[in-house]
Amino acid sequence: MTGASPTTNDEASDEQPVLDLEDAVDEAKATRKLVHGLISLVILIALAGGLLLAVPSLHDVKREIDHMAIGWVVLAVGLEALSCVGYILAFLQVFDRAPIRFGARVAMTELAFGAAVSLGGAGSVAVGAWLLVERGAKPSRVAERSAVLFLLTSAINVITLAVAGLGVWVGILPGKKDQLLSLLPGAVGVVVFLAFLAIPPIADRISEGHTSRLSHWLKITGETIRATANVLFRWDWRIVGAIGYLWFDIAVLWVCFHAIGHAPPIATVVLAYQIGYLSNLIPVPGGIGVLDGSFVGMFVLYGVNDTMATSATIVYHAISLWVPAMWGTICYLLLRRSRNDPLVLRLPRAERQAVKRAFKRVGRHRI
Repeated sequence: MTGASPTTNDEASDEQPVLDLEDAVDEAKATRKLVHGLISLVILIALAGGLLLAVPSLHDVKREIDHMAIGWVVLAVGLEALSCVGYILAFLQVFDRAPIRFGARVAMTELAFGAAVSLGGAGSVAVGAWLLVERGAKPSRVAERSAVLFLLTSAINVITLAVAGLGVWVGILPGKKDQLLSLLPGAVGVVVFLAFLAIPPIADRISEGHTSRLSHWLKITGETIRATANVLFRWDWRIVGAIGYLWFDIAVLWVCFHAIGHAPPIATVVLAYQIGYLSNLIPVPGGIGVLDGSFVGMFVLYGVNDTMATSATIVYHAISLWVPAMWGTICYLLLRRSRNDPLVLRLPRAERQAVKRAFKRVGRHRI
C-alpha cells in the first residue's frame, strides 16, 4: 500500500487503541463465515416459505404476497440498491483517501457480512477494518475511523427517530399521536443524541490529569465522538450517503406496503422500523424471524393490519438481505482476487479541491 492510511486527517497517535483483528485476519475463517451465513439465509428463507404454504393461518399472507404489484417490488429493489450506494458514499466520506473502487468494495463487503452473518453493525465494520489493515492501513487509525463510521450511521438513526416521533406528536407528520408510540420514541432520540454530544467534554474533565486505562479509554471515546460530530455537522454533500443509507432502506419497507395496495403514514413506517430494528441485536443470521416478528408487532401497535404488515415485512426483509448480500459477496471475492495489487491512495480532500480549482482557472484562461 503506497502512501498513508486512508483517512481524512493526520495519522492518529500511537496511543490510539489497536484494532483487535484476531478473529478477522484469518481469510479462510472470514470466507467460511460468509458462505455459512449465505447458506443459513437460504435455509431460513426456505423454512419461512414452507410455513407460508403449510400453516393455514398464514395463507392470507401468501395471498397478499402473490398479488403484490410487481412494479412496486421492482422499485423496492432499486431503492435497496440506492441504500447500498448511500453506505458506499458514507464509507468514502469517512475514509476519505481510500480509492473509490476499493472503498466501494470494502463498504459492500461490510454490508454482505452484516446481512449474511450474525455480526451486527459494529461486527461488519470490523470486517472492513480487517480488509483495510490487510492492505497496509495503520490499525489504530482504521479503528478510529471505523468507529466514526459506525457512530455516524447510528447518529442518523437517532435523529430520524427523534424527528419522526416528535413530528407525529406535535401534528406535523401524520400518524398515531400517542405518548408511548410517538412522544416517548422522539424524546428518547433527543436524549440519546444530546448525551452523545455531551460525552466529549465530560470525558475530558474525568480523564484530565489521570493515566489509568479508564481515563485513556474515555479520552479516546471523546476524540472519536468529536470526529463523528465533525463529519456530521461540517457541510459536505457526501453526508447524503449516511442519510440515504437509512432513508432508502425505510423507503423499501414503505414501498412494499404500496405493493400490497395500502401504505400506512411514512412516520408510522419510520417509527416501527426504528424500534423494530432493536431486535437485530439478537445474533440470528439476517435477523430472520426475529426482525420480522418485531416489525409486525410494532405495526400492529400502530394500528396496521397484521396480514398486511406481515406480507410487507417478509418481502422487505428478503430484498434488504439479498441485495446487499449478493452485491457484497461479489465485491468480497473481487477484493480477495486483487489483494496483492498495489493500492494508491487519493490525495486529501483539500488538495483534491485545490487541484480542481487550479484546473478551472487554467480552463478560464484558455477560453
